[in-house]
Amino acid sequence: MLNSGISVLFEGVNLERLLLGLLVTLRVALIAVVISIVMGILIGIIRTSKNKFVQIPFKLYLELFRIIPILVWLFVIYYVIPANFDLNLSAEVVALIVFSLWGTAEMSDIVRGAIISLPKHQTESSKALGLSVAQMYRYVLIPQATKRCIPPMINLITRMIKTTALLTMIGVVEVIKVGQQIIEVNNLEHPTISFWIYGFVFFLYFVICFPLSRFSRKLERKWAT
Repeated sequence: MLNSGISVLFEGVNLERLLLGLLVTLRVALIAVVISIVMGILIGIIRTSKNKFVQIPFKLYLELFRIIPILVWLFVIYYVIPANFDLNLSAEVVALIVFSLWGTAEMSDIVRGAIISLPKHQTESSKALGLSVAQMYRYVLIPQATKRCIPPMINLITRMIKTTALLTMIGVVEVIKVGQQIIEVNNLEHPTISFWIYGFVFFLYFVICFPLSRFSRKLERKWAT
């Protein structure tokens, strides 16, 4: 029974399909991560402004993605918005939109927190040296804030990769969706197939996310000393 269950992984193109599904997962996650890093840094810098008219809209944007589950955002942008505004968005495009917006919101908060946590004398010294605001951020604040950003940034990346599991709910054919399809086809003949397929999917996520988590913790310990 065990052999028949695990053998399905290697029958036909099942293994290849799972790996292709993993590539879809990584493609969505990595594109969203790149967009999130670029936009998050820009918005994070803007959010260090003390102007309330600047802070309030971005704070509201962040809280919307913290309060409302990502799955709800996926449903709203995939089902509700196209139906009401006559749009035709593919499931993968919706995934990229939602994950990029979510990642940007979280990344901006990481960047903002890192910058405002720097000692005030860094800003005062920069002004005393006659640096412009752009030069102060470029040469003084951002380089120092980078060390504080990287560990939580890596943690956010791992969260984004793991959360791609929700994409199966809107029909994105990523690794979990492929696994479900293989299980549905083989479940009657091989009752243990779900254990092996989901176990393999777990292994794939672990291989990707565990090294990132370890790297993040290593950096935190290194820079803490």
